[in-house]
Amino acid sequence: MGPIRGFKRRKKAEKKVDQNVFDAEAASASALSSLQPQSQRPLDWWDDDFSKRITGTHSTFLVVLPCPSSESNNSKNFESFFKISRKTFNYICSLVKEDLMARQSNFTGSNGKPLSVTDQVAVALRRLSSGESLSNIGDLLGINQSTVSQITWRFVEAMEERGLHHLCWPSTEAEMEEIKSNFEKICGLPNCCGSIDTTHIVMRLPKVDHSNDVWIDREKNHSMLLQAIVDPDMRLRDVIVGYPGSLSDAIVLQNSSFYKLSEEGKRLNGKKIELQEGMELGEYIIGDSGFPLLSWLLTPYQNALSDHQAEFNKRHSATQVVAQIALARLKEMWRIIHGVMWLPDKSRLPRIIFVCCLLHNIVIDMEHKGVDELPSSHQHDTDYRQQICETVNKTGIAELKSKPSLGPPESVWILLSYVQR
Repeated sequence: MGPIRGFKRRKKAEKKVDQNVFDAEAASASALSSLQPQSQRPLDWWDDDFSKRITGTHSTFLVVLPCPSSESNNSKNFESFFKISRKTFNYICSLVKEDLMARQSNFTGSNGKPLSVTDQVAVALRRLSSGESLSNIGDLLGINQSTVSQITWRFVEAMEERGLHHLCWPSTEAEMEEIKSNFEKICGLPNCCGSIDTTHIVMRLPKVDHSNDVWIDREKNHSMLLQAIVDPDMRLRDVIVGYPGSLSDAIVLQNSSFYKLSEEGKRLNGKKIELQEGMELGEYIIGDSGFPLLSWLLTPYQNALSDHQAEFNKRHSATQVVAQIALARLKEMWRIIHGVMWLPDKSRLPRIIFVCCLLHNIVIDMEHKGVDELPSSHQHDTDYRQQICETVNKTGIAELKSKPSLGPPESVWILLSYVQR
């Protein structure tokens, strides 16, 4: 499958999930009432069923915490196993329930009973969050590895349809103004709409097959690229995934729908702000030195020659790190895309990565994790060196990063005048 560019929507099912559903209690009640037998005191799926499958010969996979409350202890075990809260899990079940139930299956567990929708979501989430092999997941949960693979793929297909509204560019002026305000609180740079960065999903492919050479990146690994634009709350707002790691960040960007829309003035075309008399600043995003310097994409000085250039770089870096931490958190939480993937299906991998991006945003939307709760490290591409882009923008202003004496475009000069105040 070709790269997923921006957010071009696939044709949706006739019945759509309400895009504003964030009532965790309603989602939880809906999921549990539809998936569990009714009784005066309904059995809890995790406590009385699923956890028993992994506590016998596989008891080491659950950590029994010394807690006075059994309910609290069970919650800790649940979150340790899935890396998400019960309310987020139940919400995800409510998203994909209709699609998973619509497709007949003969999936059964070791007890011979059919796997419920909740069971299937649990299998898929464990596979995506742990990154463990199909055989290990199967041994852990008492199902064969083929079933793990099929369930995971069905879940991915359902999430593509039902979770898409969690990953989108801001649609209202009020939403964008909040993003710009929060970025300015972080770094003091006004009218910033996002931070962009790229990460490599490393793969192990047969070297004897020369058709795989296109995937060899500058560090001699086989990899697939994920490029994301991130807001100040670590949400991924625009992604492009599926290009070979041999391509530069600049080339991937220039082949994205975001680039096309921005160049045509259809994105980052909101309110300009007046910094000084007669000087206006339009909307823009921040990127590192691997990206081209454009009127709507600002990159740092490679060799800051003056105090105000150094100050600009400092504030630029404080914004750029938001995207770095977000990608680090994405790969840490959804470990199927962390480390080295063994002989992945390259046509399916972009869709799996995209669904991990959706799940990343859902966790933020449902659990409201703050920056302090996110990983402190921003190393999402260990052992990868910084790319340096050399390009010329459409106005003919050369920005050769190896020659810092050449001037940046007008928007950077305006920002420099602002940070000196």
